[in-house]
Amino acid sequence: MKYSSVALAAALVLAWSADNAAAFTTTSNTVPVTASHHQQMSTLLFASTMDESKTEQKNNEPINGSTDDSPSFADRFTNSGVASAAAMATAAVNAAVSMKTLEAPDVDKSYISLDSNAAAELDDEGLPRVYDKDLIEKYWDKERGALNRRWGEFVGKAVPFLTKLTTLFIRDGKIQDKEIPALSKQARVDLQDLGATFIKAGQMMSVRPDVLPQPTLDELAKLQDSVVPFDTTIAVEQIERELGGPLGQFFTSISEEPVAAASLAQVYLATLNDGKDTKVAVKVQRPEVLGTVSKDLYVLRRAAEVFQGLVERFAPQQRTNYVALLNEWSIGFYTELDFNNEAQNQQRLRQILIDNNIQGVVVPNVFEELCTRRILVSEWMEGKKLSECSKEQIAEVTPYAQEAFLVQLFSEGFFHADPHPGNILYLNEPTEEGHKVALIDCGLMASIGPADRDNMISAVIHLANKDYANLVDDFIKLKILPEDTNRASVIPLMDKALSPYVKGGGAKKYEEELRKLYGMEDVSNMQSQVGGFQAMTQDALTVLNDIPFSIPPYFAILGRAIVTLEGVALTGNPNYGIIMESFPFISRKLLSEDRPEIQRALQEVLYTGDNDLDDTQGLKLSRLLSLLNNAAGSTVAKEGAAFVDLDAVPEDGLSFAKGLKFILSDRAESLRRLLEPEVDTILDVLSRQLFRKAANEALIAFTPPRPPALPFLGDILPPTPKLDDIPLPFLLPSGSGDDGLGRPSVAVMTWSDLTNAVAPKLDQDEEVYAISLSDGAREFFGEDVAAFVKGEGVLSAKTAELVLTALRSGAFGRSDILSSDTAQQVVDAASSIVSQVRGSSSQTTEFSAELDAALSELNEEERAQLDSIVAELVQRGIRRVLGRLSSVNRVL
Repeated sequence: MKYSSVALAAALVLAWSADNAAAFTTTSNTVPVTASHHQQMSTLLFASTMDESKTEQKNNEPINGSTDDSPSFADRFTNSGVASAAAMATAAVNAAVSMKTLEAPDVDKSYISLDSNAAAELDDEGLPRVYDKDLIEKYWDKERGALNRRWGEFVGKAVPFLTKLTTLFIRDGKIQDKEIPALSKQARVDLQDLGATFIKAGQMMSVRPDVLPQPTLDELAKLQDSVVPFDTTIAVEQIERELGGPLGQFFTSISEEPVAAASLAQVYLATLNDGKDTKVAVKVQRPEVLGTVSKDLYVLRRAAEVFQGLVERFAPQQRTNYVALLNEWSIGFYTELDFNNEAQNQQRLRQILIDNNIQGVVVPNVFEELCTRRILVSEWMEGKKLSECSKEQIAEVTPYAQEAFLVQLFSEGFFHADPHPGNILYLNEPTEEGHKVALIDCGLMASIGPADRDNMISAVIHLANKDYANLVDDFIKLKILPEDTNRASVIPLMDKALSPYVKGGGAKKYEEELRKLYGMEDVSNMQSQVGGFQAMTQDALTVLNDIPFSIPPYFAILGRAIVTLEGVALTGNPNYGIIMESFPFISRKLLSEDRPEIQRALQEVLYTGDNDLDDTQGLKLSRLLSLLNNAAGSTVAKEGAAFVDLDAVPEDGLSFAKGLKFILSDRAESLRRLLEPEVDTILDVLSRQLFRKAANEALIAFTPPRPPALPFLGDILPPTPKLDDIPLPFLLPSGSGDDGLGRPSVAVMTWSDLTNAVAPKLDQDEEVYAISLSDGAREFFGEDVAAFVKGEGVLSAKTAELVLTALRSGAFGRSDILSSDTAQQVVDAASSIVSQVRGSSSQTTEFSAELDAALSELNEEERAQLDSIVAELVQRGIRRVLGRLSSVNRVL
């Protein structure tokens, strides 16, 4: 499979070179090269490459175990026909693209954060300083010759490098380690020569230790800050021109040389002329960079059109619009050149981190009055870039950076889309607030709406829990999969493709896990290698042919941010897994927000069974406790520590006291809202069982004993009447029971009728629910509490006396039955009953002590919250009883 990919890449590069051998040296009036010309030149160039490969290989050892008499890998590759087919297809597609008028990206569908109020002023070259589709297309139309020359520069760098790469691969079957340093240096030099756009691409790849070898990473890391600076004199002239006055009017000093030089701008250390000598960073845009970027976007757009054409030809089932993905990145890159927009982004991001109380990460303050579209002045931060830090330092700050990014993405929907190590400062000294990291360069920020954010949260939950059936639904909502997706074929492939990734470790670990999955660990066993490769190929073909997935355009910018951050984290921790690491944040999100999608996801976690056969609808107490522990950062994993076990509670997890405090805090608002009806149901079931038990014991306790039998005469005295058969008067509330107010009325009814009216017997579903509650209580609180919850606990005569006293005093007939005083009396009575259970064994005594300790740790606000919740629940319970009694016939 990878050999075919190399062949296609080589054919693509060589087809480009064939096209541009005739085209890029001409003017805009060039006569298009025909497809037959493409085919001829591509074939000749590919053949020459093969000849070079054979010549270099002549004196080498046989490749891949071949003998001297067997055809070499290069011969097999040449004779396969793959190369010529790919070359012809690429040439035809490229010819068609070269004749098209390419349109600039449309911002109406972009997720990039843009300054919509800014006027599109033109620079000296006629380019808009703020992204404007129509003005960019006008520029492209009049600069056709310059665009073709830029395309030629790109091909002139890309073709020799990729041809060399392909030749080495064909000759040796892989890229030998000894070749990597020279290739890496050439790649870095080529990217630098091509300028800002391609330097950006190199910077993004410089943080992927799981993808690229160390020599390549070392070379690409030089792109973070080693860009050649432009002259300071030019920078000063630009500052004075942009600010409209001499330098001294704004600054008392400025460094003679830039402290950092990047692809789009360079930064100087200066002091403000504010009487305080405030240190600031002055970011100055490179001269003429706008024109270079615009031309590069055209080049990349054309390359994307070629690639899209090849995908449509070789994999027509795929629906990903790669041109749209490139468009999203292009809009963002162009927008980075508007420093006014960056200033707004930076201030907004700074405030987001402050409002969300993010610890460890700060965004420098911006001096907006000194910012223009080419100048940005912000607070100076003393520190070193993360690219210069040790692995230990990177590992130290990863949790801070991760939390800050997750808040941006999932809470605010406004996130930093270019968090490479050059944009993250490890501060020399923590700030007054304790921040250790500064996030800079907010030129590329993106926004995602609440619906997509909620669907992503749901996807993370299902991915972390290996719930691929529901993950399909998430992908459909995110427009990754179509609504008519064949689930039976998708789910097994999701398991194979995504499970290795969730385990963490990046690309290298992914490859290891994939080899295990397909039985290819033993590289010396050729049979297992061939069999595994065939199985993997078949799965890949199934994906290509049967699953019409697509990557939404906003994933271009989101994917860039995630790939970059994950790469940074992998540098500090080679086993880092972003899905598992982000789950505690997702758990806190589920517990705190009350948006419908979040509530639905929370309900699914707390109520859904482990499989399709489990239709239990009750709350799973173990999942609630597990989720609370997840939110506190303590998780239990399953299947080799790769997936979250939602049904397991950590042994050393959250204490009861801390759990109670969390539930009563603002962070658990979503959970409390979801549990309101659940707690109502629990209290109703428990109170009905308790009342029925107490009523029965009261009946037994106060029924007179049967008269004794007389000697020789036997039972001549009449039996004592059954108390539950005697109609008795009871004082009940009047009216419909909606409010329980007004004059009480009298109803005559038996004890059993009253009991059934106040506390109807549990139906079958409620019995099952009560059993599940009892099982949960047994697991976490002991056997005695479980028996009490199930209604099987032994209550004393004192309990029965409480019930009878309440009835004799006309408690149900009180006109103020819904008052807080009445609610408190009910709570006191319930506490008296529960206290009997609490003292019945060592288990319950221990639980009682833990409960008392937890209550004592509540602060005044938390205690008030608890009292308010209890009072509200009691009043709801009273309303339920009033509603049931409203149908009882009254006599007075």
